[in-house]
Amino acid sequence: MSNSQKKTDVILIGAGVMSATLGALLKELAPKWNIKVFEKLSSAGEESSNEWNNAGTGHAALCELNYTSVKADGTVDISKAVKVNEQFQISRQFWSYLVQTKMIKKPEDFIMPIPHISFVEGQDNVTFLKNRMEALSANPLFKGMEFSTDANKLKEWMPLMMEGRTAKEPIAATKIDSGTDVNFGALTRMLFERLKKQNVELNYNHSVKDLKRDSDGGWEVKVQNEKTGKTESHHAKFVFIGGGGGSLHLLQKTGIPESKQIGGFPVSGLFLVCKNPEIVAQHHAKVYGKAKVGAPPMSVPHLDTRYIDNKKSLLFGPFAGFSPKFLKTGSNLDLVTSVKPNNLLTMLSAGFKEMALTKYLIQQVLLSQEKRMEELREFVPNAKAEDWEIVVAGQRVQVIKDTDAGKGTLQFGTEVVSASDGSVAALLGASPGASTAVHVMLEVLERCFPQHMFEWQAKIKEMIPSYGVSLSDNPALFEDIHASTAKTLGLHAKQKEIVLN
Repeated sequence: MSNSQKKTDVILIGAGVMSATLGALLKELAPKWNIKVFEKLSSAGEESSNEWNNAGTGHAALCELNYTSVKADGTVDISKAVKVNEQFQISRQFWSYLVQTKMIKKPEDFIMPIPHISFVEGQDNVTFLKNRMEALSANPLFKGMEFSTDANKLKEWMPLMMEGRTAKEPIAATKIDSGTDVNFGALTRMLFERLKKQNVELNYNHSVKDLKRDSDGGWEVKVQNEKTGKTESHHAKFVFIGGGGGSLHLLQKTGIPESKQIGGFPVSGLFLVCKNPEIVAQHHAKVYGKAKVGAPPMSVPHLDTRYIDNKKSLLFGPFAGFSPKFLKTGSNLDLVTSVKPNNLLTMLSAGFKEMALTKYLIQQVLLSQEKRMEELREFVPNAKAEDWEIVVAGQRVQVIKDTDAGKGTLQFGTEVVSASDGSVAALLGASPGASTAVHVMLEVLERCFPQHMFEWQAKIKEMIPSYGVSLSDNPALFEDIHASTAKTLGLHAKQKEIVLN
């Protein structure tokens, strides 16, 4: 095959939810563009997007307490929660469009309604939760949130967690019924099945080894076929690096100025999974608590009802761990080889500043199974060790960069890094990640294809009616869109229970 035959418009690296979302958007906006996907594993959605490798919360900030903080004057800052929820609403709209246009046939295979609950212990936390609920309830996005300290009410909401509980200190919870559980692995696979039918070239067992500028201002991508060992060169006008933890190394290979002074710190996770169906049946919610002091935000303890393969599961965690790998299938040299002359000071500064995190991770790695069970019993007092087993979750790589907050600041969130000419973009970071994939990929389009945004705008608005508009500032529009997406995605609890029974 000659190099001219290997020229394409777009190359997507990594077959996770981000590449799937960007590919799906581009095929709607520019159907004639040629797209190639390269994935080093044998199928789509096997790393961070896999349903066993993430919490599947459908992060909408309904229950995650780390998205709301207390300001100096004692009031609760809800700005981050509102921002995350707005971004999740964009995902819901795009998924609804995919269902309406028959690109996704059975939404119940990837999204289900589930109450989202926040649970706290101790008077200070109870006061915080009440203030948080009052602040959020004033915003239309969080309408319908309830707060209670009443033990009988809490038994209704979370019977498994209240059984055998001897309250030594005050407890409280908030509950909102508009939450969801999202199977991002299933969604990723559905999107790639659709892209294949749209003549997107999917190359599994293909590892990207290098990226270099070519003479046309695009990129030469060196790819190794893992089965044959042969290396090929492919050329593209635009490259998206969506390889999860593997993105940082590939971004560094581009040599773009924007890739300098950026590092990554890997955090692994473990979940306890309930294998007793009688216990699983007693819990129907995603319940989030407060992170322990020194814990990273993605280590907020939570007891989650999950729907995997249309079957109810129950997970508790995550327990943080440390592995130098940037992917579950990565190399033990990933962390060491990510340190370059241009990010060495950044990485050293982070190491010095994040001693509390380092100490926390060491403690977590050393936890025995019984210690993990003790943490679970703070949520489920009567939990028995024989009913639970450990599952290794996905690797997350937190971004480290120099910011206004100082050199070597650990970032918690998802970040797009792109070249000034828009020819290459990479996605780094972790939570809320997959839940906000559509918003993040729209950001990629805005940054990398500004010359097309005017002609694409009408189509984007067809797919995402609220595009460019704040839903929290437009309550009537939010009500309409939220009701419409709930109907299309089948997010009515009674309807879903019928589907499952």
